[in-house]
Amino acid sequence: MLTKKGKYGLKAMVYLAQFPPGRPVPVVEIASTQQIPKKFLDAILSELRNAGFVNSKMGKGGGYTLARTASQISVGEIIRAIDGPLAPLPCASGTRYQQCDDCLDEAKCPVRLVMLDAQRALSRVLDRCTLAQMRMMAGAGLEVLSYDI
Repeated sequence: MLTKKGKYGLKAMVYLAQFPPGRPVPVVEIASTQQIPKKFLDAILSELRNAGFVNSKMGKGGGYTLARTASQISVGEIIRAIDGPLAPLPCASGTRYQQCDDCLDEAKCPVRLVMLDAQRALSRVLDRCTLAQMRMMAGAGLEVLSYDI
């Protein structure tokens, strides 16, 4: 499940995607327009800056900008940066795999096999969707993207 932190991070990034490259957007503006608690948003944007998704400028006229164009940033990347792996279990993770200590035969574990399928399907959808596409959904009457899973 997407955490509130992940949801807020996505909302902030989609909001930033509507502005021309290099135009800083004040955190207060993002927080108020997206109804995100400012203190929480500060922490989220700091994580996103450390992960290379946003740049920040301090002082008068300062704020946050996307570090890459909106079409170059996938939803999956953002969620992983904020919430960690997309897999429901560590043994099904593509980025932070960990073997389960209670599994007798991982190759035949029905729980793991189903969770691997779920992880692959979710990753396909989230990694193919960019901030630019999310922004278009918001600005064009919620255009729905179609995915085959």
